[in-house]
Amino acid sequence: MLGGSLYQVYAIKEAVKMGYYVITCDYLPNNPGHQYAHEYYNVSTTDKEAVYELAKRLQVDGVVAYASDPAAPTAAYVCEKLGLPTSPYTSVEILSQKDLFRRYLAEHNFNVPKYVGCSSYTEALEQIKNLTLPVMIKPVDSSGSKGINKLTNVDQLKDFIEDALSYSREKRIIIEEFIEKDGYQISGDAFSVDGILKFHCFGNEYYSSSVVKDFAPLGECWPFQMKPEIITELEKDIQRLISELKMGTTAYNVEAILGKNGKLYILELGARSGGSLIPQITELATGVNMVKYVIKAALGEDCSEIEMSPARGYWSNYMLHSKQTGRFKEISFDENFAKNNLVDCVTELKSGDNVHAFRDAGDALGTLILKYSSKEEMFNVIENMDQFVHIIID
Repeated sequence: MLGGSLYQVYAIKEAVKMGYYVITCDYLPNNPGHQYAHEYYNVSTTDKEAVYELAKRLQVDGVVAYASDPAAPTAAYVCEKLGLPTSPYTSVEILSQKDLFRRYLAEHNFNVPKYVGCSSYTEALEQIKNLTLPVMIKPVDSSGSKGINKLTNVDQLKDFIEDALSYSREKRIIIEEFIEKDGYQISGDAFSVDGILKFHCFGNEYYSSSVVKDFAPLGECWPFQMKPEIITELEKDIQRLISELKMGTTAYNVEAILGKNGKLYILELGARSGGSLIPQITELATGVNMVKYVIKAALGEDCSEIEMSPARGYWSNYMLHSKQTGRFKEISFDENFAKNNLVDCVTELKSGDNVHAFRDAGDALGTLILKYSSKEEMFNVIENMDQFVHIIID
């Protein structure tokens, strides 16, 4: 298991429950997941060669990069070298780096926003002349909106390039024209078996104008609220990508947008499960335990019984965050909200911890799983979350 963070605990516990001997590794020995594993090693999940040497020495039967973009290429690299079940390393690398992915989409006639790649402010200043503002500036290898900014004035460029580069391990960024979306941004998880898309559960991302980066999602809600024809088109595009990249049996985290120009754009097809408790809500909504299938896939076990199941009920996750920087004191919930809507609150936050005003997922204080009795209630709560959830800062 590559990583033992709070959200990876679910996969570690599931693997132990399934009867496997579980070994975790990352460079953070105090991560909570390690206490549930049988062994832990202090090896960075992004150090492919070190993880390979560890896995070879331990003679492991499978490698899982659960809910981790940075670790997904490592898992594929190690498994390919050891002859363990995996999708091709080159394909996972394409899916894990935004510039490689955009180039692949363009070369294979998928819809893709106009973009340029660069690695410095000087280069960006020249390249941006080829684009129409506004544009999105992104590290090629970050997740959770970290290092991403929306540029509306070239005067912002230097600061945004430096911010993006600070989050990029590869020290590369992309600049792409902003897509005006029609309806919700599409988000959720999917699963393929032997290269065939067998399951997905897509929801709707939601945002808030009250935070610094109003394009950084605060959560997703289910079920999908747009026309079913959009899903049909998205299924075809995902299947074509999976086939052309020769992907195998694996989970995906999907981000897509229907533009106001009528075109559907796949923004991300991460070769790993989604974070923010997406697999856990998927199970509550559909009954499909995605974590179990991720583990079975890593071990080469038969996953053919997974099948589509519609989302039932109304669900959302919500990224706990503060609007101010300071010391955390406590979280309080509206009484009726806690009784009727709150399913789980997942956080490591302790009183006295330093918190930063929300900019991206790196400032998240935890995640809520919420349920609702109706679509109307769901959107009422989402649009008025400050009435129900209070982050108290000293």
